[in-house]
Amino acid sequence: MMKNNKHYKQNYIFKTMITYNELYDALRKERYSEQLRPIPKNFIKELSSYLKDKKELAEKKDDNFSETITKTKKQFENSIAIFKELILRRKKKILELAFVAAETGISKRDFENMLAIEKDQFDGIMKSLEKGDKKIEETLKGLDNENKSQNKMIVFIEDTEAILDFEGNEIGPFNKGDIVNLSEAVALILINDKKAESVDEE
Repeated sequence: MMKNNKHYKQNYIFKTMITYNELYDALRKERYSEQLRPIPKNFIKELSSYLKDKKELAEKKDDNFSETITKTKKQFENSIAIFKELILRRKKKILELAFVAAETGISKRDFENMLAIEKDQFDGIMKSLEKGDKKIEETLKGLDNENKSQNKMIVFIEDTEAILDFEGNEIGPFNKGDIVNLSEAVALILINDKKAESVDEE
C-alpha cells in the first residue's frame, strides 16, 4: 500500500512539473494571440525546477548515456531560448496594455492573465506614465504662466497701423481705445512711442 502511494506521488509530481512541450506550446499560443495568454501562476517556479533538472542531467558525464545527455543539453538550451522569447512577447503586450490603460482603461481579462511579477511590472509602468504625464502637465502650466507674465495689457490712445512683432508676425492695425494683450517688449515700445498706455497704470 505504501509502495502504491509512493508510486502515485511520483506520478503526481511528474504531471504537475512543466514539460518541454508545454513550454513550447505556451510560446506558440503567445505568438499567435494579440491578447496576453493565460499561463499557470507558478509557471516561472516550475520552469526553474525543470531547467535545474535538465542542467544537472546535461552536465553529467556518462558514456553509456551520451546520446541522452547530448539531447538533454540541446533541450536545455532550447528551453532557455523559448522562455526568453515568451517573456519578451509578454513584455511587449504588457507595455501595450499599459499604454491603452493610461488612455482608456484595461479589460479585467487581460489583467487576470498576468503573472504576479507581470502585475508588478504593469503597476510600475502605469506609475511611471502617470508621473510623466503629471510632469508634462506641470511644464505646460508653467509655460502658460510664463507667457502670461511676459505679456502686457495695453490700451491704444491713438489709431495705429499694423506692426511686426519680434518674431516677424504682423499684428494690428489698432484703433484708439482698443485694449489688447501683447508681448511685454512690443507693448513697452508702443507705450514709449505714446501710442498706448498700460491698462495697469492708475
